[in-house]
Amino acid sequence: MSERKVLNKYYPPDFDPSKIPKLKLPKDRQYVVRLMAPFNMRCKTCGEYIYKGKKFNARKETVQNEVYLGLPIFRFYIKCTRCLAEITFKTDPENTDYTMEHGATRNFQAEKLLEEEEKRVQKEREDEELNNPMKVLENRTKDSKLEMEVLENLQELKDLNQRQAHVDFEAMLRQHRLSEEERRQREQEEDEREAAALVDEARKQRLLEDSDSEDEAAPAPRRPAPRPNPTAILEEAPKAKRRVESWERSVGTMSSRSQLAGLVVRKTGVDSAAQQDQKAPAPGAPANGKAADPAPQPAGVSSLSQLGAYSDSEDSSSSS
Repeated sequence: MSERKVLNKYYPPDFDPSKIPKLKLPKDRQYVVRLMAPFNMRCKTCGEYIYKGKKFNARKETVQNEVYLGLPIFRFYIKCTRCLAEITFKTDPENTDYTMEHGATRNFQAEKLLEEEEKRVQKEREDEELNNPMKVLENRTKDSKLEMEVLENLQELKDLNQRQAHVDFEAMLRQHRLSEEERRQREQEEDEREAAALVDEARKQRLLEDSDSEDEAAPAPRRPAPRPNPTAILEEAPKAKRRVESWERSVGTMSSRSQLAGLVVRKTGVDSAAQQDQKAPAPGAPANGKAADPAPQPAGVSSLSQLGAYSDSEDSSSSS
């Protein structure tokens, strides 16, 4: 167990490496590897699209009789995800890419083909210039002429754009400032108008309030109320009976004046003298002190005045 981590192994003195048997394997043997599709492709059998990055369990083998600068070229076998048709592609170390070989077509390859064509033309030109000095001069003359044409066309386009759309930045800034000042001035004028309108409205409101207060402070002179007719109570409609409380039934109402108080009329002058005559006892009157029968009233006196006189005589007799 102590020898399992030792780097130097023991070789006996009679060790001969040529006597060790070697395993003979075919050169075109295949290995199963896990890889992703290196580019977008479309199956020729069913038309299924296989996108770049799709994972496959592929078979890998070394291509025979194909080497680039000593680097071997490998071929990969995958199956379509829909129809299980076999698709093969191999490495391209010269262009650091992969090349489609069988079973599918590579998509989005136009740019790559264009780059390859440009490289081929450039290589042919370099080969021609290497062996022919006059060709070099001719190519340089063509390049200079083409460059002059491009510059002229570019200058024409610039002039055309300037004529069609001449932009003066100073004028734009000046116009912007003027528009800003006009907008600010317009807003200020609007604010002033609104403030003036509010002040006028407040002044009008104050004037209206002052005029109302003056009208209330100096009311119109009151007219003397007409004296009620004593008999008007008899002509009024009967009022709804008021609810009589229990204490009013026993004690009586607390009103200082009765409803018939308006029927009594105060007598002046002659009535008071007649009352005094009635109070003075006449000679030969009975001793019990009862008043004699009242004198007959003239025909012009109404029944209401007689009723008032009768009540006054009773009050005077009771007070005496």
